[in-house]
Amino acid sequence: MPKLSIRPVDASMTQSFAEREDDAVHAKMKKNRKKLLLGFASVLAIAGIVAGTRWVLVDSHYVSTDNAYVGAESARVTPLAGGPVANVLVSDTQVVKAGQVLVRLDDTDAKLALAQAEADRAKGQADYDHAKMDYDRRKLLDKSGAISAEELTTARSQFAAAEAGLVAATARLNVAQLVLARMTIAAPIDGVVTNRNVEVGQRVEVGSPLMVIVPIGKVYVDANFKEGQLTKVVVGQSVTLTSDLYGDDVTFHGHVAGLSGGTGSAFAIIPAQNATGNWIKVVQRVPVRVSLDPAELKAYPLRVGLSMRAKIDTRT
Repeated sequence: MPKLSIRPVDASMTQSFAEREDDAVHAKMKKNRKKLLLGFASVLAIAGIVAGTRWVLVDSHYVSTDNAYVGAESARVTPLAGGPVANVLVSDTQVVKAGQVLVRLDDTDAKLALAQAEADRAKGQADYDHAKMDYDRRKLLDKSGAISAEELTTARSQFAAAEAGLVAATARLNVAQLVLARMTIAAPIDGVVTNRNVEVGQRVEVGSPLMVIVPIGKVYVDANFKEGQLTKVVVGQSVTLTSDLYGDDVTFHGHVAGLSGGTGSAFAIIPAQNATGNWIKVVQRVPVRVSLDPAELKAYPLRVGLSMRAKIDTRT
C-alpha cells in the first residue's frame, strides 16, 4: 500500500485567507454604515423641509410668550368717613355682589350730628318764613307810604339773611345725611374679597384701605412680548392662551385689546439710564392687553397674578 504524504499548510496562505475575509466584513460594514448615514441624512432633510414648510405657512404667522400674567381692574374699598368699626360682615375669599354691605361703622356720632342739623334746618325754615312774611307785609305798606324806605330796607336785609341761613342749614343737613349714609360701606363691584385689613373695634380714617374686591369674571391678561415680535401685532387679533393652573388641557381664547404706550422699563420706579459709557443693549418687552372670553372664565375661573402662555395669530 502506498504511503500517504501529508504536506503542512503554508501559514502565509492561511493568513491571506483570513485577511480577505476581514476585508469583506469591513467592506460590508462600511456599506451598511453608508446606507445608515444616507438614511439618517434623508430623514434630517425631510424633517428640515417639513419644519421649514410649517414655519413659512404656519409658525411664521404666530408670536408667543410665556411672560404673561392675569390681571384685573380691582376695587380698593376705603371709607369716605372716619369712625370705629362696629361690624365686619365679610372675610377673605368670600364672593360678594355689588351693593352688598361689607363693613358698618359706629354711627352714634353721625346720628347726633344729623339730629342737630335737622333742628338747625327747622329753625332756619322758621326764621325764613317769618322774615319773608314781614318783608311781604312791608312791601304792601310801602306802596301806600305808611312806612319809611329805611324800614323797608331793614326788612329786606333780614329776609336775605334768613334766606342765606336756610340755605346754609340745608347744606349742613345734607352733609349730615351723607356722613350717616357713609357709615355703611358696600361693595362697589361683584368679585372676591381679598387682602381684608379691618377688624371690629378698629378706628378707621378716611381713605384707609380696608380690603380689595377682585372681579374674577372680568380678568384680563397682560402678555409681555419682545419688541421684535410686535411688527405685525394689531388690536383685534385672536389669541389662544393656556395657564399653569389648568395645564394644556384647557385653552382660553381672546383678542388683543391694546398695546401699552411704552415698555415696562420705561415706567419703572428707577428707569434705566442708557446714556452711559458702559451701555449694553437689552431687548425690551411691551405689555399687550388680552381680553378673555367671559364664558370660558366662568367655566374655568382665573386668579390675579397667575402665569399664562399666550400665542397671537397675526393673520387675523
